[in-house]
Amino acid sequence: MAGNLAELQDLVLRHCTQSTVTTAIPELTLYRAEAVSEPIPFVFEPRVYVIVQGRKQVMLRDRVFDYDDSHYLVTAVDLPVAGCITQASPERPYLALCLALDPVMIAELLLVVNDRQVDPNQACIMGMGLSPLNSGITEPLLRLMKLLDQPEDIPILKPLIVCELLYRLLQGDQGCALRQIATAGSNLSHINRAIHWISQHYAEPFDISRAARVAGMGLSTFHRHFRAATNMSPLQYRTQLRLQEARRRMVSENVDAAEAAFAVGYESPSQFSREYRRMFGRPPATDALCVRADQLSERSGGGARAVYVHQAHCA
Repeated sequence: MAGNLAELQDLVLRHCTQSTVTTAIPELTLYRAEAVSEPIPFVFEPRVYVIVQGRKQVMLRDRVFDYDDSHYLVTAVDLPVAGCITQASPERPYLALCLALDPVMIAELLLVVNDRQVDPNQACIMGMGLSPLNSGITEPLLRLMKLLDQPEDIPILKPLIVCELLYRLLQGDQGCALRQIATAGSNLSHINRAIHWISQHYAEPFDISRAARVAGMGLSTFHRHFRAATNMSPLQYRTQLRLQEARRRMVSENVDAAEAAFAVGYESPSQFSREYRRMFGRPPATDALCVRADQLSERSGGGARAVYVHQAHCA
């Protein structure tokens, strides 16, 4: 496996000349950083994440996932997390890649391989997990990366390689989560449906019972399975989405704190400021100014502290 990792390092280093690169393979994204970063909130989408050089820490509320090139991370549902790069330098930059997971493709694969069926009553499992990296994962990823140098082969070979990778993931420790998100009647698929609904309606006042109805569950069952999958309650999940979007608006669109708070559904500025400070460690206006200054410093190549905000799929 060491040889595969060395080749992956070379390929990612060559093809990833910016902090984030969306490749000619739409599902495949590459990442690079030359400095460690402070914890930055973002949303992990269903993907497999592989670090080929460096180290990162991801926090899902009180759960901490610390990983490097010896493990791969899988997320089965959209999860608001905080992550920081803990090992990177200009000489040995942090290098990572991620591949989007398609539940439809996983479901089709399960039919072909006649995999074991998911019990619809099976308890919901954590929507994020770490597993030891092995050659069954690195070999198809290496072939996928090599396709970037042979773009004419992508339409034919990419589906075959991705199918192989999904098959290997299904055989591994995270296979149970992948089976659940690809099985329409599973508890995790029901929670995933509610997560998408909350993501679309987080700025609106709503009773959590509405989200439970979207999931097709009773309220107490919904709360139990939601917490098992996301390590937070539905209201905590909504709060994370609200605050992340408010921060994005203040940093990227230069709106003031009151406007951002109102846009994401807060009616009380004091509650917004209180919850914002609890999550980001600084008052809203101060935090937005600091993040903009850090981003300007990063673009100009100066400053020791780099902030990397990759909304939706930061690896």
